Amino acid sequence: MSGKLSRRGGAVDPFIVMDVMAAAAEKEAAGDTVIHLEVGQPSTPAPKGALAAAHAALDSDRIGYVAALGIPALRERIARHYREAYRTEVSPERVIVTTGSSGGFPLAFLASFDAGDRVALAAPGYPAYRNILTALNLEAVDLPTSAADLFQPTVEALKKAGRIDGLIVASPSNPTGTMVGHAEMKALAGWCADNGVRLISDEIYHGIVYEGDTASAVEVSDEAIVVNSFSKYFSMTGWRVGWLVVPQELVRPIERLTQNFFISVPTLSQHAALAAFDCRGELDGHVRRYRRNRDLLLAGLPEAGFDRFAPAEGAFYLYCDVAHLTNDSRDFCKRMLAETGVATTPGVDFDRARGAGTLRISFAGSAAEMEEAVRRLKAWRRP
Repeated sequence: MSGKLSRRGGAVDPFIVMDVMAAAAEKEAAGDTVIHLEVGQPSTPAPKGALAAAHAALDSDRIGYVAALGIPALRERIARHYREAYRTEVSPERVIVTTGSSGGFPLAFLASFDAGDRVALAAPGYPAYRNILTALNLEAVDLPTSAADLFQPTVEALKKAGRIDGLIVASPSNPTGTMVGHAEMKALAGWCADNGVRLISDEIYHGIVYEGDTASAVEVSDEAIVVNSFSKYFSMTGWRVGWLVVPQELVRPIERLTQNFFISVPTLSQHAALAAFDCRGELDGHVRRYRRNRDLLLAGLPEAGFDRFAPAEGAFYLYCDVAHLTNDSRDFCKRMLAETGVATTPGVDFDRARGAGTLRISFAGSAAEMEEAVRRLKAWRRP
């Protein structure tokens, strides 16, 4: 007799990009070369200053448990970051260090919502939002978006969504790379405040911006929850460290959850993250490379038939409309990987209703990889 499987666990969809990564790894293990345009992580290691701080901590620190909310020096440095980057005062007491943004989302959801609550999010959007909400017995409410509104939530869409208890906004967005401006962020925060809706702002791609200015929810609301991470701009994916900025009344509830779920965020990672704030020159160099990669793909991919993109204002993704090439993006990406060695992510990972005609391309790698991907795709698509 098989063991019991919870309905929540069985209902959670796979994160398809991880399946693509596994298929790409199998192809590489067979001796083939793969151009990785599927994975949403920098191709660079942690900045040199962060690595040096980690080495120093290994030599001098016990690397034991630390406070559940994070080491005080890191919480204070994150608060200072908001003063420097957004000219907004944030108390260190409102900053909570988390095990990456992936560890922050369930803490934010559990502290803010009860089972059965409805949380709105843009479609297309990051699939883990929906999957985490489902696992926590919360209802994800898709807000259909279009190019006209930059694939971002609007007050008009919220008014049509029925009763909702929360709203997730991602700017720059994964997968589209589009952003919410200051006026739009203020309007969304105001609507949420007027309607008793918890605003959760995913800002993990802040710092990776090519067009316009990034708006943080802390600039317009003390009641919003901000989620951020050292994974993207700071190039520290595997270190698994991020942070939340939360309203004061949520600090203690989230502290209790953290104590029981995680005890504390890895101590070594926190020492490294603290030093990463002083590595701006190196990190901004990565952003300049991402911009060059974006421009290279936008110039070359149309010759391979890929010519319909969302405006990539930030992050390191192109969200591509391929409905004129396929009505099954998952099969299309599978064939592309098998026949060209170029790995991309099917849009069904991000938009269940319309994703069969889209795919996501990551340009976080090297310029040489972008050039080779364009060459292979041109050859593949050539009659």
